[in-house]
Amino acid sequence: MEISIEDRTLIELICDGLPLAARPYQVLGSRIGMAETEVIERLRNLIDGGVIRRFGVVVQHRRLGYTANGMSVWNVPDERVREVGEQMGQFEYVTLCYQRPRHAPSWPYNLFAMVHGAAKDKVLEQVQTIAETLELTHVERDVLFSRRQFKQCGARYGCKGKVDNEPCKTA
Repeated sequence: MEISIEDRTLIELICDGLPLAARPYQVLGSRIGMAETEVIERLRNLIDGGVIRRFGVVVQHRRLGYTANGMSVWNVPDERVREVGEQMGQFEYVTLCYQRPRHAPSWPYNLFAMVHGAAKDKVLEQVQTIAETLELTHVERDVLFSRRQFKQCGARYGCKGKVDNEPCKTA
């Protein structure tokens, strides 16, 4: 896909995220002389063309009061991992869920689900609810709580003076 100067300008503008406004695309457009509808259309084309692979929200959980962030890890039978992962992802307090390879014998877990909460006991209770609801009480699992936030931002593509692996500001 050919990327125009206007597209590059738009990509640079969104590198630090969308403005917190009722109509963020309108705000972006006003900064670079585009109508809101043109901003939306250009972003849609960049996504459809594969230039932007992902476009989403990065939530600063700690700033919202969710300081007990637990990665629940599960040893789910391989034949059930897709089904269970899709079901886990439906819980309102699971913010992401994905499969990873096991590394036996020290790491038997193949399904990961991030659960955020205001307190560790609440997160542990939510993980127990997941286990009971999905009939996984017999499955080996653990919850790994984060102690420090190192990175909390999206990818950087084509941003002036920035590189892909540039550290993000922490909360």
